[in-house]
Amino acid sequence: MRTSGSLGDRDAAIFITVLDRSGAGLGVAIKDCIAVAGVPSTAGCRAVAEHARPALADAACLHSLRAAVADKRAHIAGTTNLHELTFGVTGCNPWFGTPRNPLDPMLVPGGSSSGSAVAVAIGAADVAVGTDTGGSIRIPAACCGVAGLKTTAGRLPGAGVRPLAPTLDTVGPLARDAVGLVTAMDLLEPGFATAVAAATVEIDGRTPVVGRFRPPADPAVDDACDAALAGAGMRIVDVVLPRWDAATVATRSVLMAEAWGTNAELFRTAPGGIGADVADRLRRSAAVPATEVVGARAVGRAWAADLQDLFRTVDVLALPTLTSWPPPLDDADMLDRLRLTLPINLAGVPAVAVPVTARGRLPASLQLVGPAGSDAMLVALSLRVPAPGQS
Repeated sequence: MRTSGSLGDRDAAIFITVLDRSGAGLGVAIKDCIAVAGVPSTAGCRAVAEHARPALADAACLHSLRAAVADKRAHIAGTTNLHELTFGVTGCNPWFGTPRNPLDPMLVPGGSSSGSAVAVAIGAADVAVGTDTGGSIRIPAACCGVAGLKTTAGRLPGAGVRPLAPTLDTVGPLARDAVGLVTAMDLLEPGFATAVAAATVEIDGRTPVVGRFRPPADPAVDDACDAALAGAGMRIVDVVLPRWDAATVATRSVLMAEAWGTNAELFRTAPGGIGADVADRLRRSAAVPATEVVGARAVGRAWAADLQDLFRTVDVLALPTLTSWPPPLDDADMLDRLRLTLPINLAGVPAVAVPVTARGRLPASLQLVGPAGSDAMLVALSLRVPAPGQS
């Protein structure tokens, strides 16, 4: 399958549909599982693409963006490639190609919002809109050296967005840096920039307290995160999260069970139109017992309560987005073992991933997590984090 429109070799796999690469205002890329009026949405899947028809209306989360387009403050550059059906973390796609990681073309771009991350990283769009069910905004942001915001569950509406796991799915922005996240969110939710400004005034009057969680990670990644937090003028307090591992396992169970529920009919009717890795993941998802899901949801409630208690004593939780560097394309599946993102979706709270300077040639990614509804505060704090190359 090929992307539509005219693209050079470098970014041919980034867009599935090219719309307006040089219009007025900010260029916005939209993940191709989010309905854009007049454009068929493929979800990066041949089985879906073969029967896709132009959307009659935009997804609800794009309502304010469309108003910005009408006012010539923004234009939609196109719809971006992704890990098929949003069900994977590598960003590799057998039908539309794999967007090249701008930091190193031999490394995975990360997914599932791979095209969105690469588009902003190389300047093919100013900002992008993606989805995050278990890390699908934060993982490609970390792999490609850009910033991404997983919003509080339900903050941006899901109508018109192809679901994967409805209780975990969120919509959010990607941008080259935290400043771009403010701009992108303000297009999706007018007034967000004002909320960030208010949060900035509030935190500038004190020293934010960060609960630093330390799961096993490459020492260079840990050092990079600690240096970034210190450079942001935050007070670091080490915290222990005894339920983290259980919450990770529970999130997988919920995600897989719900992914089977949303894709079972497609799998049964068009198995040849689904790539091998996603088809295998769906087969395993079909086997998740209902009793396991009930137990996982109970773990999720306890985990959410743990975080609620934690946020009474710290402003935010801090940890790496990935425990190490993005793996090479020929060992892409290793990325799933490197992510530190799943439990955040289970709790429904927001998280921001921003690039930070690390030893070696690649940046690391710092993840800040806050209580439900604290999206603006998280972005305000991320604005204080020194970007790669800054002291």
